[in-house]
Amino acid sequence: MGRGKIEIKRIENSTNRQVTYSKRRGGIMKKAKELTVLCDAQVSLIMFSSTGKFSEYCSPSTTTKNIFDRYQQASGISLWNSHYERMQSHLIKLKEENNNLRREIRQRIGEDLEDLEIEELRGLEQNLESSIKVVRDRKYHVITTQTETYKKKLRSLRDEHAKLIRQLEGQAENGAYGLVDNGGPDYESALVLANGGVHSLHDTGFGIHDLRLA
Repeated sequence: MGRGKIEIKRIENSTNRQVTYSKRRGGIMKKAKELTVLCDAQVSLIMFSSTGKFSEYCSPSTTTKNIFDRYQQASGISLWNSHYERMQSHLIKLKEENNNLRREIRQRIGEDLEDLEIEELRGLEQNLESSIKVVRDRKYHVITTQTETYKKKLRSLRDEHAKLIRQLEGQAENGAYGLVDNGGPDYESALVLANGGVHSLHDTGFGIHDLRLA
Protein backbone atom coordinates (compact mmCIF):
# COMPACT_ATOMS: atom_id res chain seq x y z
CA MET A 1 0.00 0.00 0.00
CA GLY A 2 1.17 3.54 -0.65
CA ARG A 3 1.66 6.13 2.02
CA GLY A 4 -1.43 7.97 3.10
CA LYS A 5 -1.82 11.62 2.36
CA ILE A 6 -0.49 13.79 5.23
CA GLU A 7 -2.65 16.71 6.20
CA ILE A 8 -0.61 19.89 6.17
CA LYS A 9 -1.33 21.74 9.39
CA ARG A 10 0.54 23.01 12.40
CA ILE A 11 2.04 20.30 14.58
CA GLU A 12 0.83 20.95 18.11
CA ASN A 13 3.41 18.85 19.95
CA SER A 14 6.53 21.03 20.29
CA THR A 15 8.95 18.08 20.25
CA ASN A 16 7.43 16.57 17.11
CA ARG A 17 7.32 20.01 15.52
CA GLN A 18 11.05 20.53 16.13
CA VAL A 19 11.94 17.05 14.80
CA THR A 20 9.90 17.62 11.65
CA TYR A 21 11.48 21.04 11.13
CA SER A 22 15.00 19.60 11.41
CA LYS A 23 14.25 16.84 8.89
CA ARG A 24 12.55 19.08 6.35
CA ARG A 25 15.16 21.79 6.76
CA GLY A 26 17.81 19.26 5.75
CA GLY A 27 15.70 18.27 2.77
CA ILE A 28 15.15 21.79 1.48
CA MET A 29 18.84 22.58 1.97
CA LYS A 30 19.69 19.53 -0.12
CA LYS A 31 17.29 20.66 -2.87
CA ALA A 32 18.82 24.16 -2.88
CA LYS A 33 22.32 22.72 -3.32
CA GLU A 34 21.07 20.43 -6.13
CA LEU A 35 19.49 23.39 -7.93
CA THR A 36 22.80 25.25 -7.69
CA VAL A 37 24.85 22.38 -9.10
CA LEU A 38 22.42 20.89 -11.65
CA CYS A 39 20.90 24.07 -13.02
CA ASP A 40 23.66 26.63 -12.36
CA ALA A 41 21.08 28.64 -10.43
CA GLN A 42 21.83 31.29 -7.85
CA VAL A 43 19.92 30.32 -4.73
CA SER A 44 19.65 32.06 -1.35
CA LEU A 45 17.74 30.34 1.42
CA ILE A 46 17.08 31.85 4.85
CA MET A 47 15.11 30.12 7.62
CA PHE A 48 14.20 30.76 11.24
CA SER A 49 12.73 28.03 13.40
CA SER A 50 9.91 28.61 15.86
CA THR A 51 12.57 28.87 18.57
CA GLY A 52 14.47 31.54 16.61
CA LYS A 53 17.30 29.32 15.36
CA PHE A 54 18.80 30.76 12.16
CA SER A 55 19.79 28.69 9.13
CA GLU A 56 20.83 29.76 5.64
CA TYR A 57 22.25 28.60 2.35
CA CYS A 58 23.64 30.65 -0.48
CA SER A 59 25.08 29.49 -3.79
CA PRO A 60 28.89 29.70 -3.84
CA SER A 61 28.79 31.85 -6.98
CA THR A 62 26.99 34.73 -5.27
CA THR A 63 26.24 36.33 -1.90
CA THR A 64 23.07 36.95 0.03
CA LYS A 65 23.51 40.71 -0.46
CA ASN A 66 23.75 40.28 -4.24
CA ILE A 67 20.59 38.18 -4.18
CA PHE A 68 18.80 40.95 -2.25
CA ASP A 69 20.03 43.59 -4.69
CA ARG A 70 18.83 41.58 -7.70
CA TYR A 71 15.49 41.01 -5.97
CA GLN A 72 15.03 44.76 -5.49
CA GLN A 73 15.87 45.43 -9.13
CA ALA A 74 13.55 42.71 -10.41
CA SER A 75 10.60 43.50 -8.13
CA GLY A 76 10.99 47.27 -7.83
CA ILE A 77 10.67 46.93 -4.05
CA SER A 78 13.21 48.61 -1.80
CA LEU A 79 14.06 46.51 1.25
CA TRP A 80 15.90 49.32 3.00
CA ASN A 81 13.54 52.29 2.73
CA SER A 82 11.69 51.54 5.96
CA HIS A 83 14.96 51.02 7.84
CA TYR A 84 16.39 54.24 6.39
CA GLU A 85 13.25 56.15 7.34
CA ARG A 86 13.47 54.87 10.93
CA MET A 87 17.10 55.92 11.11
CA GLN A 88 16.25 59.38 9.77
CA SER A 89 13.42 59.77 12.27
CA HIS A 90 15.72 58.73 15.13
CA LEU A 91 18.41 61.15 13.95
CA ILE A 92 15.93 64.03 13.80
CA LYS A 93 14.79 63.21 17.34
CA LEU A 94 18.37 63.18 18.61
CA LYS A 95 19.11 66.52 16.95
CA GLU A 96 16.02 68.04 18.55
CA GLU A 97 17.02 66.77 22.00
CA ASN A 98 20.54 68.13 21.47
CA ASN A 99 19.21 71.56 20.49
CA ASN A 100 16.93 71.64 23.53
CA LEU A 101 19.84 70.79 25.83
CA ARG A 102 22.03 73.46 24.26
CA ARG A 103 19.27 76.05 24.62
CA GLU A 104 18.76 75.09 28.28
CA ILE A 105 22.49 75.48 28.93
CA ARG A 106 22.49 78.94 27.32
CA GLN A 107 19.46 79.97 29.37
CA ARG A 108 21.13 78.81 32.59
CA ILE A 109 23.96 81.29 31.91
CA GLY A 110 21.55 84.12 31.11
CA GLU A 111 21.44 83.85 27.31
CA ASP A 112 18.63 83.19 24.83
CA LEU A 113 15.91 84.44 27.20
CA GLU A 114 14.02 86.70 24.78
CA ASP A 115 11.36 84.16 23.76
CA LEU A 116 10.55 82.90 27.27
CA GLU A 117 7.18 83.61 28.85
CA ILE A 118 6.80 84.66 32.49
CA GLU A 119 6.05 81.09 33.66
CA GLU A 120 9.09 79.76 31.84
CA LEU A 121 11.25 82.46 33.41
CA ARG A 122 9.91 81.59 36.85
CA GLY A 123 10.63 77.93 36.27
CA LEU A 124 14.16 78.75 35.13
CA GLU A 125 14.65 80.93 38.21
CA GLN A 126 13.53 78.10 40.51
CA ASN A 127 15.86 75.65 38.80
CA LEU A 128 18.78 78.05 39.18
CA GLU A 129 18.00 78.59 42.86
CA SER A 130 17.89 74.85 43.42
CA SER A 131 21.22 74.46 41.64
CA ILE A 132 22.78 77.26 43.70
CA LYS A 133 21.57 75.58 46.91
CA VAL A 134 23.17 72.27 45.87
CA VAL A 135 26.47 74.01 45.04
CA ARG A 136 26.40 76.02 48.28
CA ASP A 137 25.70 72.92 50.40
CA ARG A 138 28.56 71.12 48.71
CA LYS A 139 30.88 74.09 49.33
CA TYR A 140 30.02 74.16 53.04
CA HIS A 141 30.56 70.42 53.26
CA VAL A 142 34.02 70.73 51.72
CA ILE A 143 34.90 73.63 54.04
CA THR A 144 33.75 71.69 57.10
CA THR A 145 35.69 68.60 56.06
CA GLN A 146 38.88 70.55 55.43
CA THR A 147 38.48 72.43 58.73
CA GLU A 148 38.13 69.18 60.67
CA THR A 149 41.18 67.79 58.89
CA TYR A 150 43.26 70.86 59.84
CA LYS A 151 42.07 70.62 63.43
CA LYS A 152 43.14 66.99 63.62
CA LYS A 153 46.55 67.87 62.20
CA LEU A 154 46.97 70.70 64.71
CA ARG A 155 45.99 68.46 67.63
CA SER A 156 48.43 65.83 66.43
CA LEU A 157 51.24 68.41 66.17
CA ARG A 158 50.47 69.80 69.63
CA ASP A 159 50.46 66.32 71.16
CA GLU A 160 53.76 65.52 69.50
CA HIS A 161 55.22 68.84 70.64
CA ALA A 162 54.09 68.27 74.24
CA LYS A 163 55.54 64.76 74.17
CA LEU A 164 58.93 66.03 72.98
CA ILE A 165 58.94 68.78 75.61
CA ARG A 166 58.27 66.23 78.36
CA GLN A 167 61.09 64.07 77.06
CA LEU A 168 63.50 67.00 77.01
CA GLU A 169 62.46 68.09 80.51
CA GLY A 170 62.92 64.54 81.77
CA GLN A 171 66.40 64.37 80.32
CA ALA A 172 67.25 67.72 81.89
CA GLU A 173 66.07 66.53 85.33
CA ASN A 174 68.19 63.39 85.02
CA GLY A 175 71.23 65.40 84.02
CA ALA A 176 71.26 63.93 80.55
CA TYR A 177 70.10 67.08 78.85
CA GLY A 178 73.00 68.44 76.94
CA LEU A 179 73.00 70.17 73.63
CA VAL A 180 76.09 70.41 71.56
CA ASP A 181 76.16 73.20 69.03
CA ASN A 182 77.47 71.24 66.07
CA GLY A 183 75.49 73.34 63.57
CA GLY A 184 73.37 70.33 62.66
CA PRO A 185 69.59 70.09 62.31
CA ASP A 186 69.19 68.17 65.61
CA TYR A 187 70.60 71.09 67.61
CA GLU A 188 68.36 73.63 65.84
CA SER A 189 65.29 71.39 66.23
CA ALA A 190 65.89 70.99 69.95
CA LEU A 191 66.17 74.75 70.36
CA VAL A 192 62.95 75.28 68.46
CA LEU A 193 61.09 72.72 70.55
CA ALA A 194 62.49 74.14 73.77
CA ASN A 195 61.22 77.59 72.74
CA GLY A 196 57.65 76.46 72.16
CA GLY A 197 57.82 74.75 68.76
CA VAL A 198 56.32 77.72 66.91
CA HIS A 199 58.67 77.30 64.02
CA SER A 200 57.50 73.73 63.46
CA LEU A 201 53.96 74.93 62.82
CA HIS A 202 55.22 77.32 60.16
CA ASP A 203 57.12 74.44 58.53
CA THR A 204 53.88 72.44 58.26
CA GLY A 205 52.17 75.27 56.36
CA PHE A 206 49.89 76.41 59.21
CA GLY A 207 49.71 80.05 60.24
CA ILE A 208 48.35 81.90 63.25
CA HIS A 209 44.88 82.04 61.67
CA ASP A 210 44.83 78.22 61.50
CA LEU A 211 45.27 77.99 65.29
CA ARG A 212 41.87 79.66 65.73
CA LEU A 213 40.21 76.58 64.23
CA ALA A 214 41.12 74.39 67.22
